[in-house]
Amino acid sequence: MTYDVLIAGGGNAALCAAICAAREGTRVLIAEAAPMAMRGGNTRHTRNCRVAHDEGNGILTGPYPVDEYLDDLMRVTKGNTDPELAEMTLQRSKEVWDFLEAQGVRFQPSLGGTLSLGRTNAFFLGGGRSMLNALYRTAEDLGVEVRYETRVVDIQVEDGFFLGGTLEASWETDTPQREEVRARTFVAAAGGFESNIDWLKEGWGEAAENFLIRGTPYNTGGVLRLMLDAGADQIGSVDQFHSVAIDGRAPKFDGGIITRLDCVPFGIVLNENGDRFYDEGEDFWPKRYAIWGRLVAAQPGQVGHVIIDAKSADLFMPSAFPPVIDDTIEGLAAKIGLETDRVRKAVDAFNDACQPGTFDHTIHDDCRTEGLDPPKTHWARPINEPPFQAYTLRPGITFTYMGMRVNRDARVLFDGTPSPNIFATGEIMAGNILGEGYLGGLGMTIGTVFGRIAGEQAAKSLTNRKAAE
Repeated sequence: MTYDVLIAGGGNAALCAAICAAREGTRVLIAEAAPMAMRGGNTRHTRNCRVAHDEGNGILTGPYPVDEYLDDLMRVTKGNTDPELAEMTLQRSKEVWDFLEAQGVRFQPSLGGTLSLGRTNAFFLGGGRSMLNALYRTAEDLGVEVRYETRVVDIQVEDGFFLGGTLEASWETDTPQREEVRARTFVAAAGGFESNIDWLKEGWGEAAENFLIRGTPYNTGGVLRLMLDAGADQIGSVDQFHSVAIDGRAPKFDGGIITRLDCVPFGIVLNENGDRFYDEGEDFWPKRYAIWGRLVAAQPGQVGHVIIDAKSADLFMPSAFPPVIDDTIEGLAAKIGLETDRVRKAVDAFNDACQPGTFDHTIHDDCRTEGLDPPKTHWARPINEPPFQAYTLRPGITFTYMGMRVNRDARVLFDGTPSPNIFATGEIMAGNILGEGYLGGLGMTIGTVFGRIAGEQAAKSLTNRKAAE
């Protein structure tokens, strides 16, 4: 059987592409590596997407203009982004709310403790799984065929032109069954390679063995490897990814968003030697939380320990796991396996450096340290009110940034030339926008914007080809 569009992947980006292509009358097949119960890649764990808008709407609490959005992006990426694609993505993010709502997705006000994103981010009613279910219902109503537990294990590409692919299905038998599938266009939307520890080691060495993977175990980078081997242009570095500090007790894979820890701005973070290593109050947490995975990854044993006291215990969304608690700093240090004298010294040095100020975690307040290296720029208050609490941190990898280079039409580039019928969307091409750093909700926005483009352009390329024939 010949399809008009073959899509590798089953998350938000893939579904947006499938829906847009199917609305143009094309025959679409989605190959989703996961079983139905775990479909959707990392979308299953998301809660929101970051969208530009000119005014609040009752759920979004105020305006978030494109200029501010772009300034935020440039700051967190340090300019490591394709400026043309970045600006286009943020401009088209203004359409995301209406598009998703038209597909059956519903929104809700942000929850307390969600990084203060009520103005900038649209939260999905019921979270990512509910959002996925709405998109799948719409896609299936449009006639999109979905095959679960099915991987694209080979592709036929000549001079950047897609001819067909090989699918491997494992849902019917213990022996995977292979099938050659012809398709007129191909959309790569199968995510990054964050669940492939051996690939992560190419950038991080043996430290990658200590990484925890927040999302799906099915994002192993198979489609990305096929595309790069076929000559697709690479974007990004193998050691760049979206990574946050998560609870060290989280599972190796698929722990999701509930394992993230948001208490860093309210305390201090020590490594295994009992030393602070970065400014915990550098900026608002929505703009800086994604740097902490990399920071912890660079520490001995890829471990950190955040320490707070009683007055900060209710200022953040709690983890799925309870904190370690003790009435003394020394007792707390012993329970988390750190040298008590070193921890006592670090806490005393921090407390002595804290300057008088008015604490307000909603602004860049004047609570700071003086004479301390590294400093704590904001929200610095002495850790002196028992009971004291500690959480152990590990790097939690969300998705990788190395991927394929694309143009404005989501076409994959081969030696700088856009493919006539190969497109990419989602994490597999997010490195075009995210060379480093992260903004909460931006991954979903990239997938939605480029998913729409990929689906529309795939259908358009078929129309143009038929006209030419």
